[in-house]
Amino acid sequence: MQSQKNINFSRRNFLRTSLLASGGILIGINFAAACKIDAKMPIDTNNLNFNDFNAYIKISDEGFVTIFSPNPEIGQGVKTSMPMIIAEELDVDWTRVTVVQAGLNTKSFKGQIAGGSQSIRSNWNILRQSGATAKQMLINAAAQKWHVDPTTCSASKGIITNSNGKTFHYGEVVKLAATLPIPENVKLKEIKNYSIIGQEVINVDMDKIITGKPLFGLDFKTEGMVYASVVRPPAFGQVLESYDASEAKSINGVLEVFTIGEKARNFLSKGYVSWTAVLSESDKIVVVATSTWAAIKAKKAIKAVWKQATELESSAFHDQQLTSLLDGDKQKVLREDGNIDDAFKQADTIIERTYHSPFLPHNCMEPMNFYANVTSDKIELVGPTQTPEEVAKGVSVLLNRKLEEISVDMTRMGGGFGRRLYSDFALEAAEISAKISKPIKMVSTREDDMTTGVYKPSVKYRIKAAIKDGKITGYSLKEAAMNGNMYGAIPNFFPAGCIPNYKVAVATHKSNVTTGAWRAPYTNFLAFAEQAFFDELASEMKMDPIQLRLDLLQNVKNTTDKRIQYSGQRMEDTIKLVKEKSNWGKASKGIYQGFAAYYSHNTHVAEVADIELKDGFPIIKKVTVAVDCGIVINVSGAKNQVEGGVIDGIGHAMFSDFSFNNGKPDFKNFDSYRLIRMQETPKVEVHFVQNEIAPTGLGEPGLPPAGGAVANAINAALGKRMYHLPFVKELKKSSVVG
Repeated sequence: MQSQKNINFSRRNFLRTSLLASGGILIGINFAAACKIDAKMPIDTNNLNFNDFNAYIKISDEGFVTIFSPNPEIGQGVKTSMPMIIAEELDVDWTRVTVVQAGLNTKSFKGQIAGGSQSIRSNWNILRQSGATAKQMLINAAAQKWHVDPTTCSASKGIITNSNGKTFHYGEVVKLAATLPIPENVKLKEIKNYSIIGQEVINVDMDKIITGKPLFGLDFKTEGMVYASVVRPPAFGQVLESYDASEAKSINGVLEVFTIGEKARNFLSKGYVSWTAVLSESDKIVVVATSTWAAIKAKKAIKAVWKQATELESSAFHDQQLTSLLDGDKQKVLREDGNIDDAFKQADTIIERTYHSPFLPHNCMEPMNFYANVTSDKIELVGPTQTPEEVAKGVSVLLNRKLEEISVDMTRMGGGFGRRLYSDFALEAAEISAKISKPIKMVSTREDDMTTGVYKPSVKYRIKAAIKDGKITGYSLKEAAMNGNMYGAIPNFFPAGCIPNYKVAVATHKSNVTTGAWRAPYTNFLAFAEQAFFDELASEMKMDPIQLRLDLLQNVKNTTDKRIQYSGQRMEDTIKLVKEKSNWGKASKGIYQGFAAYYSHNTHVAEVADIELKDGFPIIKKVTVAVDCGIVINVSGAKNQVEGGVIDGIGHAMFSDFSFNNGKPDFKNFDSYRLIRMQETPKVEVHFVQNEIAPTGLGEPGLPPAGGAVANAINAALGKRMYHLPFVKELKKSSVVG
């Protein structure tokens, strides 16, 4: 078993592996744990006499432990769950744990990033090893003091006990332990002996969050700091021709108004974001003021004239381009099994459907912001970012400065959803600070984020299936996306391996609308399209929708195809669990059910949505979810992640729409852009498949199946198939609801 694996270390290897964070993803922890039985957690541990213990852990003479956390916290809970892993193996008392966020440190940590639901999965072993190795060093030190064999000693809740009942708390042996060799053979805990992992633990920042303590980027401020905000073209494809800032400059608190080039966003065009518009060196207007209120008020007072630089695209144009790509023959084939053409030629029945999703903004509750103080000898950067190392590298290139001159400290984020993977707002802050030689906080408004931000690309899928002798013999999936859809349709997810003749192809249209990762990239809409399509196939084949999936999975359970990324057995177990817990097929009168299952971010999820009709409109009452994410670290945090993903997925599938008219977004704020409301959120009941497999991601996998489950429930209730997002718009078009 993995939990009993013996780990061989040298001191050099221990320090190195502790720092590298397996697989290039961050580790993300930091806590101060009281180990002495009668010690009380101090309000401020900074004045304690800490001794460097190893790359991660410091322990004071009083028995308090500090472990630094390089991982960005965006609400996914890693600042709680990752310390739990080390605390488990270190055997400290969780009730005496304090957590603090570390800053960017590329010398000590690698891959400090929050994205892709990979943090726990990538660092599971190294976190356990770090805690277990530190504990063994402490035990060895105690044994040396007692002149006994370390194997006769044990540790629990920060107390080391020998066979004679004598004890030391960690602080009493830390100085000696830090000088001892790293143990070469460390045994990890048996999973059955876990006392912290698998429990419900409150978010370590909860008290600060609910009492309004400064945690987020918008909270950060320094003496002498000024505020900057930016005016950009109102339409994609426009650039600045001229402007009049006389009225803006007269506003109390406004210090400067000037133009500055789009170097920050042009820099991103070489990286993640598809930024293809022609941008001049005077493309944006910057307002600097003594307060955010003055800066935002001044922005509105500026009289700017914009001119067209590239085509001003509208949603009708986007739709036409995507349809042309699906109709054409220029797709890139990502996977092709068997002979798809023969399968369709020999089919008894062919079903083909097209699905569409619009561009969507990220709508983080905390708008983009960042602090920068650029001086001749150093650059200080502070704010909410999912990619602190990319921020430092970007600023280094942008301002032609050495990396060692740049520091990046991370605040908690009021939402990320992929938007804060991109460092444009941080680079912009540095660019402005360098120009005015002042410490500045760059602050965006909701309207800035919604109309000049980064969007989930508009996507169309065309899915076609061949049915022969009551079986699905052919399956073709075509994707057409604006600027591509990150990695394209996933060719090795379900139903890859389940159907003998199988083909996945993608095509892209370059747009001047900026696009990028949006929560559960590439699977957020694909899951709805595929799961709605399979529901329709089940209806055509007169099969129960769940049974159809289970039958298909039998073809891949023992596959030797190494390209297949999901597990047929784990998906089957997940589906069976949700079938049982949702009372599938036995719902009360007036309740209509819809099913969907999907694998993404290394996690298997199955969902059943229960809806009822009120005046002909579908009301989502409950969603039952089964999840196989391996070992669950923090049960309450895991449930929160799944519940949030499901509600997010339902809300965007049901209500969210976004469109462009002559390059200009039609929605600017929440008064017109529709999000799910509190009274519309259903009960979400989460069940985890119990196993002892290493943990996988949870921040995103709950979202993709949600739209499919709701769409299939709507069809069960109204006999109406969903092909376009949002569903409310689709229902109104068909006059099914008023």
